[in-house]
Amino acid sequence: QVQLVESGGGLVQAGGSLRLSCAASGFTFSRYYMHWFRQAPGKEREFVASINWTGSTTQYADSVKGRFTIARDNAKNTVYLQMNSLKPEDTALYYCNVQYNGNAYWGQGTQVTVSS
Repeated sequence: QVQLVESGGGLVQAGGSLRLSCAASGFTFSRYYMHWFRQAPGKEREFVASINWTGSTTQYADSVKGRFTIARDNAKNTVYLQMNSLKPEDTALYYCNVQYNGNAYWGQGTQVTVSS
């Protein structure tokens, strides 16, 4: 079955950096776009970034463009989110996502907290 396991979250000061990882299994990772979303307390889940099968095409939410970088390693079945210049408004639970066989799969999330 499809499994997504996020890691790398934590507490960081504003201006700092974190690198999130999402280890995937249960599907042919290299054939699927991968996505990162986040959900802050009291807010709806929102799109953060996407990457295509080879990593040659990426998309970002305007709020993170220029600060976050999505990447993937198909040999390790892992997608990453490098987050630089973090702001308090980046505080959220971060999830990775794949659309597989018509279904959306999510990991358990990893908490990112940015202090001012």
